[in-house]
Amino acid sequence: MSNVRPVARIAPLPGGTGAVPLRATIASLVMFSALVVSPSSPADAQSNAGGRSEVFAGSELESYLRYIQTAGKSPSYTWSIRGFSPSEVDGLASSDARHPWAARYSLGRQTRAGFTWDYIRPTLGFSVNSAYPLGGNDGVVWSGKGLTTTFQAGVAARYGPFSATLAPVAFRAENQSFPLLSNGLSGRLRFADGQFPYRIDRPQRFGTQPYTRVDIGESTLRVDIAGVGAGVSTASQWWGPTTVYPYVLGNNAGGFPHAFIGTSRPANIGIGALHGRLVYGTLDQSEYSTVTGADFFENFDLPGKRRFMAGLVGVAQIRGIRGLEIGGTRFFHAARTESGFSSSNLKLPLQNVFKRRLDAEDTVVLGDNTSLRENQLASLFFRWAPPASGFEFFGEYGREDFAADLRDLLLEPDHAATMNLGFRKAWLTPTVMRAVRAEVFTFQASAGTRTRGEGAIYLHAPLRQGHTNRGQMLGANVGPGSGSAQMIAVDRFSTKGRVTGFISRVTNREVQSLGYVSGPEIDGPVDVQNSIGGELTRFVGALDVTGKAVLTSNLNRNYRGDRTNGTVALVVRQDF
Repeated sequence: MSNVRPVARIAPLPGGTGAVPLRATIASLVMFSALVVSPSSPADAQSNAGGRSEVFAGSELESYLRYIQTAGKSPSYTWSIRGFSPSEVDGLASSDARHPWAARYSLGRQTRAGFTWDYIRPTLGFSVNSAYPLGGNDGVVWSGKGLTTTFQAGVAARYGPFSATLAPVAFRAENQSFPLLSNGLSGRLRFADGQFPYRIDRPQRFGTQPYTRVDIGESTLRVDIAGVGAGVSTASQWWGPTTVYPYVLGNNAGGFPHAFIGTSRPANIGIGALHGRLVYGTLDQSEYSTVTGADFFENFDLPGKRRFMAGLVGVAQIRGIRGLEIGGTRFFHAARTESGFSSSNLKLPLQNVFKRRLDAEDTVVLGDNTSLRENQLASLFFRWAPPASGFEFFGEYGREDFAADLRDLLLEPDHAATMNLGFRKAWLTPTVMRAVRAEVFTFQASAGTRTRGEGAIYLHAPLRQGHTNRGQMLGANVGPGSGSAQMIAVDRFSTKGRVTGFISRVTNREVQSLGYVSGPEIDGPVDVQNSIGGELTRFVGALDVTGKAVLTSNLNRNYRGDRTNGTVALVVRQDF
């Protein structure tokens, strides 16, 4: 392809604020790397096509590559450990130019070696919610009521086994007032979660003033040598095969500062291939969390405002079963020590999977004395994409915390469990690609509520921030507690852009065995959002212009009356 620009890309990410020392360190490393290796002009390193450096976890270009890969434009590859490294993007690039966006983006095979660099295209976005906050899978951005403005730009570079991406993002949410679900608290805590303020840090509203953040965003510094990849990042990650409702980890909250090591690509083990990644990082809370005190663990009432994160994700491909991948994840929130972490925290991803074999504390909290200083989320998943079929089918089974033992798991596999199922199908021609996709996610409290507590997905104590970072869900933006979500969408890609239409249903809140912890009596037991919407992207000269409109009917909002919200958005990207 004559218009392909050699670029570099790094692991994915959205981020958090720059006040965190580890985050600042990562930003400094990435910027230093870019300054050291950047040429004085990009003219000899690029032409008109861009986008290759923007295949971030959960991004539009990532989804497009996934479609054309299943349609046979590149070899079968695992999609359950994302974001992708630059070399992985090379492998996913199309083998020819017979697809709709071949002339618009640098998504073809590249032969140039040596140093390459590219812009992260400047992107300016505006969105408006008419009645209440609504958004998701948009990285670090939080879209409140009223106008939310976002901006992102950056640079990516690559030289031999080294690669770096610096893609900061800034946003300002107007954060207009709307009725809150009363949680019985006062002061700043009245903005905390309305149902579970002592079990999750998920503010209904970020105070009374406009909410602004500047984040180093989708930034990564990594090296890939001898089949091993390692680095530091604040990029978004996506674990598992889902595309809309990730149970363990997606791009809803953006990224968090972390270090990682794993295979650069699936490693041949004879009977198949293995691909894995070990991650350690740090998680923060919002200003509206009920956790006070120091950043580190003091006692079970003061568990620390910051948490240590440890996780492991792995995928296996079996020889002779083309297109099949199976795997699993373990994600731990752990209390920080005064020094930041302990040796026991580093061992968390490899600890026993059954709770009765773990160390006990002297203290009993909520009737338990085992594994009180950490919280686990785990899952098993599969994805099957027959080569060149354009089709894929995937699923995931998740657990909140541990099963007591094997007997407990066999007796009640639905206890504290989640389930995802989904499919994607694409029909590809050189100028048009049509596709349909659907996904279902459920963790509604099971019949086990008759005999034991249920409905605590994404909630936790004593680490009372739940499965969040800076007040946003790390997994799917659904629930928490007991909930479900369903979505079906159709996409049409052409040489002029993209058209998407979708409908979705999300259970925001549901009364279950944990009960409503505070506030007035509940009138309606289920809070459900039904949405219908569309997106239109058009390539206008050097601009990519995307418009979006969504109408949402929220039945029993906050367990009270019905409310309707309109969302409109405009996003403009500048090509070079």
